[in-house]
Amino acid sequence: MRIIGLMSGTSLDGIDAALVRLDGDSPESLGWSVERFLTRAYTADERTRIHDAILRGDAPSLCRLHADLGEWLADAALRVCDAAGIPPELVDLIGSHGQTVWHEPPEAGRRGATLQLGCAATIAERTGVDVVSDFRSRDIAAGGEGAPLVSYIDRVLFALPDRTRVLLNIGGIANLTRVPPRRSAEPLLAFDTGPGNGLIDAAVELATRGAENFDRDGVRAAGGAIDGALLERLLDDDYLRRAPPRSTGRERYGRPLVERLVAQLKPADDRAWAALIATLTAFTAESIARAVRDHVLPRGARRR
Repeated sequence: MRIIGLMSGTSLDGIDAALVRLDGDSPESLGWSVERFLTRAYTADERTRIHDAILRGDAPSLCRLHADLGEWLADAALRVCDAAGIPPELVDLIGSHGQTVWHEPPEAGRRGATLQLGCAATIAERTGVDVVSDFRSRDIAAGGEGAPLVSYIDRVLFALPDRTRVLLNIGGIANLTRVPPRRSAEPLLAFDTGPGNGLIDAAVELATRGAENFDRDGVRAAGGAIDGALLERLLDDDYLRRAPPRSTGRERYGRPLVERLVAQLKPADDRAWAALIATLTAFTAESIARAVRDHVLPRGARRR
């Protein structure tokens, strides 16, 4: 089978499109190869519309964005086909995650709720290919957290015969999967550790008035002094103390938090902005380290 995977994550950089060939009829016999990969970057206007939808979206703007995201996702699928020299009719399936604009995990006996935009019907119409989508919603409906969603394929692709592995993904939100040895009966452990690069990106965007949207090579963070008191305040966080399973999103670790910090700290020059970016970078790093220390290492690195 040839399958196109479409992903637009919490970093809001753009749409990743991967054309993948799969062979085999079971997880044990799975063979795969990436025939082509590309990113359809969001324009500044597209990023602003998604940010606005997350911060203050109303029914008309969310409806319009849902339709337009479907067009952008379809465009990414057609572009990766063109880059690979393969007509869309030779693709068996498109899997589209959609753009997350709101995510509420289950809490205190109440089921979670999640919203991903990007009209799957539009993707199917523009490409002529069957589309599978809305994975988070199905996981929430089944009683799950809705995130992270990669743990099954993590086990299929990365399980080792004789040792445990931990896979870390730092997107806008960071998540990890603890993968037991292959053929072990031990269950997977997968959860969102907390902030990823979303806070850092937001701070850079505010510091540069939109001229930059991420800290290239970590230069700004490396040039700043970490504010120890602020870091401790950020780490004093109920979410970071919560045991897995757990999930989170930009609602908690996104631009609104950075805007509140900026209103309190009032950074007035490059040095002050660099300190904020350095502190947010340290916050991400330490929250990941604590997640591993508190919830992964106690389970041990078991061998068969």
